[in-house]
Amino acid sequence: MIQPSVKLKAETRRKLKTERKREAILRSAAAAFAQKGYYGTSMEDIAERLLMTKGSLYYYFKDKEEILFACHDYSLNLVLDNLEQVEAMDAPTDEKLACLTAAHVDVMLDALQGSAMALDFSALSEPLLKKIIAKRDRFERGLRSLIKRGTDEGIFRTVDAKLAVFMLLGAINWIAKWYRAGGSYDAKAIGKAYADIFVSALKSGKRFEFEIPDFIGQRNGQDSTYPFAP
Repeated sequence: MIQPSVKLKAETRRKLKTERKREAILRSAAAAFAQKGYYGTSMEDIAERLLMTKGSLYYYFKDKEEILFACHDYSLNLVLDNLEQVEAMDAPTDEKLACLTAAHVDVMLDALQGSAMALDFSALSEPLLKKIIAKRDRFERGLRSLIKRGTDEGIFRTVDAKLAVFMLLGAINWIAKWYRAGGSYDAKAIGKAYADIFVSALKSGKRFEFEIPDFIGQRNGQDSTYPFAP
């Protein structure tokens, strides 16, 4: 008779093997989506990268949309875990923000996480899209909360926290466009540099004042507005 402990260990090994395979599929899919786009990528494309059959792929995911959702969900769970760990730190607010910034850079430079975070999630159906947006918004609220707290404590100068978060995430998201593994900077060095620049800018006591030149915001002699609003 097989002992319960033996069955449990076997089940644990199977679950671990399945999780590793699912992660490998997500890495393959994220790379394929980044290269060919969501609509230009087929289940066959994803399977071929792993030397799998398309049928084997369906054992782990029911369709391409579920894979796209899993890519985003996997990465967002990691950044939310980073947020929770930073919030629990016994440290000054500026140090917390610096650590969270560096941690997010680290996420963006991972082959799966960074590719997934940069993917367009608009292809998801509304129920799945709402889940992803809710997690993304939770992370952005956490960042804004740290900035506002630092301002209230007198550590940071007064800024628009929402715009500051957009600026930070935009800068970090762009790293994937120019970063190359094995280059002059590793992930840790880049994370520390971004954290230093961003947090130092918030801590600067003197606001830079300047006037917007007339040519900005005008096209062909007519006033124009940007097609987006924060």
